[in-house]
Amino acid sequence: MSNIPSRCYNFHITYDRKRPEIEIIPAIDLRKGRCVRLYQGNYSRETVFSDDPFDVALKWQSIGAPRLHVVDLDGAASGEIQNLEIIRDIARAMLIPVQLGGGIRHIETIEALLKAGIDRVILGTAAVEDPRLVTEACHRFRDSIIIGIDAREGYVATHGWKKDTEQTAVELANSMMQLGVRRFIYTDISRDGTLTEPNFSAITEMIDTTGLPIIAAGGITSVSHLKMLNKLGAEGAIVGKALYTGDISLKQALSEIGQL
Repeated sequence: MSNIPSRCYNFHITYDRKRPEIEIIPAIDLRKGRCVRLYQGNYSRETVFSDDPFDVALKWQSIGAPRLHVVDLDGAASGEIQNLEIIRDIARAMLIPVQLGGGIRHIETIEALLKAGIDRVILGTAAVEDPRLVTEACHRFRDSIIIGIDAREGYVATHGWKKDTEQTAVELANSMMQLGVRRFIYTDISRDGTLTEPNFSAITEMIDTTGLPIIAAGGITSVSHLKMLNKLGAEGAIVGKALYTGDISLKQALSEIGQL
């Protein structure tokens, strides 16, 4: 029997909690089985960076990427996943989480992808056209669901960025929050693949309006852009073309962001 008196002690401990640094997430865009990048989402302005997306995924993982962002461009345009075999191979082999978007418009597809090893599923067109799917997906899979908001001059575009809508990015975000959405990816289409700079004002508006984790994409071209996004409070930054052209060194970026 212990001789320690049976008393309750209350300690007030103050922690100096540092806000987690932004996640730098390499993008792998799939089209016809290859790793490509589009200019402003234009399918006719494609640059092929590798014929082996699996090898590219292994490369980013080996350097230290905390997560991968994979998009099935063929699926986004057609409404059905088209590069499923490659996606499954990547999901099964990676030791880091993989998030996937492009052509995911049915609850059965979401379930199958999560079972195949995908960590997060991104809904874009479905968010605009099928709110009931979003409600069911959020109820069943919670944090595994991300809404991708792709905007051109502030207005949402769908179907692989080929179809414009009259709904603003903020309006869509607000409606999705009411359905239980907990995380967004915001992409400025006019900046994507341009090697210019992110739309900092639009990203800030999304962060301030939703109060939820926001992953930024489009135009990220330098480590200074990543530092600014981190300062603004973005949870993550999807980096595509700048990694493939060498404008951003993933190793250097991870090191510098980690020292903030």
